[in-house]
Amino acid sequence: MGPYLLGFDIGSSSVKAALVDAETKEIIGVTQYPQTEMDVISKKSGWAEQQPEMWWKNVCNASQQLLSSADINVADIASIGISYQMHGLVVIDKNKEVLRPAIIWSDSRGVDIGTQALRDLGEEACLTRLLNSPGNFTMSKLKWVADNEPELFARIDKFMLPGDYIAMKMTDKVTTTIPGLSEAILWDFKKNQIAQFVLDYFGFDESLIPEILPTFFNQGALTRAAALQLGLNAGIKVSYRAGDQPNNALSLNVLQPGEIAATGGTSGVVYAVVDKPIYDPKSRVNGFVHVNNTTEHPRIGILLCINGTGSQYSWLRQQVASDDTSYDDMEQMAATIPIGSEGLRIIPFGNGAERMLENKEPGSHIINLQFNRHTRAHLYRAALEGIAFSFVYGIELLNDMNIPVQVIRVGGDNLFQSAVFSTTIAALTGCQIEVIETTGAVGAAMASGVGTGRYKNIDEAMQSVKISHLYNPPKQKERYNSAYKIWKSDLRKIVSDKLA
Repeated sequence: MGPYLLGFDIGSSSVKAALVDAETKEIIGVTQYPQTEMDVISKKSGWAEQQPEMWWKNVCNASQQLLSSADINVADIASIGISYQMHGLVVIDKNKEVLRPAIIWSDSRGVDIGTQALRDLGEEACLTRLLNSPGNFTMSKLKWVADNEPELFARIDKFMLPGDYIAMKMTDKVTTTIPGLSEAILWDFKKNQIAQFVLDYFGFDESLIPEILPTFFNQGALTRAAALQLGLNAGIKVSYRAGDQPNNALSLNVLQPGEIAATGGTSGVVYAVVDKPIYDPKSRVNGFVHVNNTTEHPRIGILLCINGTGSQYSWLRQQVASDDTSYDDMEQMAATIPIGSEGLRIIPFGNGAERMLENKEPGSHIINLQFNRHTRAHLYRAALEGIAFSFVYGIELLNDMNIPVQVIRVGGDNLFQSAVFSTTIAALTGCQIEVIETTGAVGAAMASGVGTGRYKNIDEAMQSVKISHLYNPPKQKERYNSAYKIWKSDLRKIVSDKLA
């Protein structure tokens, strides 16, 4: 057996670790630490910070937990891959010491800064060159630090994304990647270089940017100190690094135009791959350098996020379902209700502003509830249909941008476990949905084998991806189309009323 590949997925809730046999591509083990969610510091409304040292501590704990349950020789571990929560800000001094808690992706303090930057730099420059508004991304967060903590800002030697910090703790090298810079809204797609005009606007010196390395590459070797904390041997190559959504797409073998990765967790994500810079004039989606991008064969990930998805369904379970009702029970009950939920409709957007609705906050709505007709089962079905309709609405947005959608690949650990939910999407998009049994940590592990040359390319690494289940578009789609048409009319009226 072996050699082995090790992958870590550093989220804001937990750290996941996975071990894969490089030869057989068999998953040896997967673990998560901690079992409860990691702390988020919120000193003011809209703020969200975490201690980077906590991420590292939990990476070490996850590694040791994984290795304790795996019957392998740690000397046979060949490489490490890292997936991480996107858009965060970590700042360090010349001694590689963290200067303040990380400002993470869900922190909104940079919104006004990004909005003003869009006005000053101009929409055309931002959208054609950055594929995004500066928005609430890493550069806007760094500008907030410069404006509000000037003495601390003066001590900053480098800024990093969360994955860059973990790589530094492993290798003692301060580096980043081009996809990482695009997440920070610091990559000029038109010139294919660092966006100097963004640095100039914010007044940042280029020396703040770490050394740039390829996504798949020997990014450094595990130091003795790091190896001791991780329960590993020194010298293991760290050879892959990517943000969680691009890495999720890689894990699902979504690498070429026409392929889409989707997730339906607390929030929903639709991630499409295109072969040229594309942007939405209304900034309802975000474009980032994809993991397999090259100058000769550009690959860009177009990311669409839907806040009101799994959070709504979990709310129903907590507030409406009886205490002993599981998600499987809810699915079985929903399946007894006809398509369209006998006129009951739910708008799921109750979790803040929705970027794909131009940052409107329509809230969640239950429409046409009839007390003598509708039951809990109707609510469950209407909720699943409403979330599915929101995904379809987003995919229609991609279609309007001339982004082809030929296949949708999803993981098997979220809303896509629901046949009601998945079949609704398949019916309305006409796409087959392929359910892949994998995780971001497994994908990162496999990708690390590309970075060390164990696999000649990503296609070879991911060719073992197995489809565990298929959702095919049903032959009869009329009832789905009718229900979606009514739902969409409801949504447009609600959004319009909000503007009135």
